[in-house]
Amino acid sequence: MAVTSTFTVKGMTCSHCVQSVTQELSALPGVTDVQVDLASGGVTVASDAPVSDEAVRAAVDEAGYELADA
Repeated sequence: MAVTSTFTVKGMTCSHCVQSVTQELSALPGVTDVQVDLASGGVTVASDAPVSDEAVRAAVDEAGYELADA
């Protein structure tokens, strides 16, 4: 069963930002799809099992951006 989670990332301003965030999140275990909306900063992560907020936060941080507090 697929799980979809939505997050907001702060600091993305261009397509390179989107690519960096997508690449880091796609590398997380179980992640099957990542969709990023540059205009809103919204990021939707689809995965085989729930991905922890901590793992998403670490991946976004690794890409050089910040996860907005929910």
